[in-house]
Amino acid sequence: MRYLVIVTLLWAFSFSLIGEYLAGQVDSYFAVLTRIVIAGLVFLPLTRWRGVAPGFMRGMLVIGALQFGVTYVCLYLSFSVLTVPEVLLFTILTPLHVTLIEDAFNRRFNPWALLAALVAVAGAAVIRYDQISADFYYGFFLLQIANATFAAGQVFYKHLLTRYPASMPEYRRFGYFYLGALAVALPAFLVFGNAARLPANVTQWSVLLWLGLVASGLGLYWWNKGASLVDGGTLAVMNNALVPAGLLVNLLLWNRDADLLRLGVGGLVIAGSLLLTRLAMARRPALEVRR
Repeated sequence: MRYLVIVTLLWAFSFSLIGEYLAGQVDSYFAVLTRIVIAGLVFLPLTRWRGVAPGFMRGMLVIGALQFGVTYVCLYLSFSVLTVPEVLLFTILTPLHVTLIEDAFNRRFNPWALLAALVAVAGAAVIRYDQISADFYYGFFLLQIANATFAAGQVFYKHLLTRYPASMPEYRRFGYFYLGALAVALPAFLVFGNAARLPANVTQWSVLLWLGLVASGLGLYWWNKGASLVDGGTLAVMNNALVPAGLLVNLLLWNRDADLLRLGVGGLVIAGSLLLTRLAMARRPALEVRR
């Protein structure tokens, strides 16, 4: 639990740092690639290259590609069309994606989750009811991809540790995660990146260094380690704890002019979509027993 709390505090500042110092100024693909390279340099020297099950290696490559590569590419792109508070509010749906992926993993169908998704879209519309545009829903869609891949990484990592237990510390097997992320971010930058929009000052480079070393290096490792040690309910709560923490930091330090009423009402509607999922999960055991 303590790992999740520490990372929540770290990531609460990350969203605002991206929105204020990198979004619209530094190429998104380069920013993600830089974070991956810096974080990888922390763990790759500690990585055990022999005596690790090939299945575990492949699993970690996939998890890294999803949870860091795809997630962060989509996250950074969303900042080009959404404000920081909107990005934070739309990440509240991560537990919904965890539920959908767990159900798919266990071959269950959850109609409540589909209803919850529709309610969440309605909540997004409330936040921007007078400025609905294709770009806005593009950003919302990007964040749902990011939520889904981040959720998938958490679910798969927990199952992977159960399937391939080891006596060595987890950090000795975590370097493969960053190699998987690199396999997504490097081609993405080479194909879609804009080399003319590299960091232009010390502040931007410093933000990237902090995000890579602390938020991505230590942060993603501690988050996955913490996720593997807690139950699903606790993990869902901690996934959502980032939202109020990040909003508090952003609204107090950078975004004092935000429309708090609209953000609040839209956020409550989105939170209501998660309540539908929780109610369905609470009823599911009883329904399964009756069958």
